[in-house]
Amino acid sequence: MPQRADFLRLQASGRKQVTPGFILQVAARPSDIPAGRQPRVGFTVTKKIGNAVIRNRVRRRLRSLAREILVPSARIDLDYVLIGRHDAVRRDYASMADDLRRALHRLKVQEPAGAT
Repeated sequence: MPQRADFLRLQASGRKQVTPGFILQVAARPSDIPAGRQPRVGFTVTKKIGNAVIRNRVRRRLRSLAREILVPSARIDLDYVLIGRHDAVRRDYASMADDLRRALHRLKVQEPAGAT
């Protein structure tokens, strides 16, 4: 999801779930963008989090979470954005993985079991 307009659309019209390590935003994919075989996932980590090394570490953790948990269970008709928060620097990976599973469940944005 490389376009800034896509991030702004999710911020304005999407639903969100806040966790200690990140914020998950979700919105329906626009009809003019063809559905692919995988969901579109974007990542944002602001300078408030820390210097470039820390921001990249948080971004790598979010990408890993998305690859492991989000992509296998996500709906392809939705766009997802993970926004890194300050606690993502210190929070252990297992807790963040649990937070992502819980956030997906609360937003009801997972594919039903057995649907492929």
